[in-house]
Amino acid sequence: MTNDERRRTTEVPADRREPVGEPVVRGDPAVTGDRAREAVGFDPTDPDSLAEAARTVRSFSESTAGDDDHVFMLRGAAACAALVRGVGSYKRAAERAGGDVSVSFIRKWARVHDLPQSVRRHVARGRIAPTAAKHIARVSGDARLHLAWATLDAGLTVREVRRLASEVNDGTPAVDALADHGVDTGRLDVTLPADVYLELRRRASLEDTPPGDVVADALDDYLD
Repeated sequence: MTNDERRRTTEVPADRREPVGEPVVRGDPAVTGDRAREAVGFDPTDPDSLAEAARTVRSFSESTAGDDDHVFMLRGAAACAALVRGVGSYKRAAERAGGDVSVSFIRKWARVHDLPQSVRRHVARGRIAPTAAKHIARVSGDARLHLAWATLDAGLTVREVRRLASEVNDGTPAVDALADHGVDTGRLDVTLPADVYLELRRRASLEDTPPGDVVADALDDYLD
C-alpha cells in the first residue's frame, strides 16, 4: 500500500458555509484593512436589506469604476446572492434589480459569493482576480479548489482559467486538465527553517522515501 493509499482522505469545503450576504471576508480587518469598517451585509429575509441589495446589484452592473477593486466586486457578488435568495430565482432577481441587469450577470456573481472562504480571501487580497473567480465558480467540488490553487501557484491567466473551467465542465477531471496545460497539481515551493530542513532530509533518507511524502504525512496528522 502506498503512502497516498494509507493517507486519510478528507472532504475539503468547496462551497460557502457562512450565511448568504454576510460580510465574513469583507468585514475582516486582517484581509481588507481599514475597509472592513465599510463592509455592508445583506439579509435576504429583511425587506429593507433586500431593497439595498437590489440597488447595489444595479449599481454594480452599471459601474466600471470598480473593475480593479476586488472588495467592491465581492460586495456586488454578495448583493447578487442575497437578492436571489430573497426573491427566489435569478430571473426575479434581475427584474427586481432593474435596468440592464441580466440573469447571466446575477448568476455569475452569485456563484462567486458561493465560493468557499479560503478562495474568497484570496480574491479580496487581489491574488485571484474576480474575473478569474467567476470561472472558478463555474465548476463544482474539488475542481474549484484545484483551479483556485493552480491560479495562485502556477500564475494562471483569466483566459487560462476560463478554458480550464470549460474543459472540466465538458467532463475532463480537473487534475487531468491542469496536467494537459503543464500544471503539476500538488507541487508547491516552501521555505523551511534550516534546522527543520535538515531534519526533514535526515528522516526522508532513513525512511527511504521522498521528502514530499514525509511532509504530506506530517501535514495529514496536523490537519486531522
